[in-house]
Amino acid sequence: MAVTLNQRAYDHARSLIQDRQVVLDERDAWSEHRPSAREENRFLEEHDIRAYGRWYLGVDDEHGEDTKSHYKFPYGDFEKVHRCGVLSAEARAGQQKYLDIEKAAAHLHGMLDGLAAADGDASADG
Repeated sequence: MAVTLNQRAYDHARSLIQDRQVVLDERDAWSEHRPSAREENRFLEEHDIRAYGRWYLGVDDEHGEDTKSHYKFPYGDFEKVHRCGVLSAEARAGQQKYLDIEKAAAHLHGMLDGLAAADGDASADG
């Protein structure tokens, strides 16, 4: 099994973070914020599998590109990047030794923490 970085998803996540399409939630929130199978299926009914894949930092070459199981390490809710999803992806990728995915998630984590710090500075000024 070769699970590798989904560059398209990584670029999508970076773009969303730059546009502040994020939820700066806590690490433990992913179990509540992660899309359910029903939400995933609803998204697929309204979009194609390529759009679905943009929300997963990893791809598994043992599964066909046209299947949900091809995509690993979700990071958002099909609208926004969730900090808790990025943290979960970073931790799981590290545990499973998918270093390219772990490194990408760590970079996204840093971007999100930078936004949180900037928001904190802005609110301290106001």
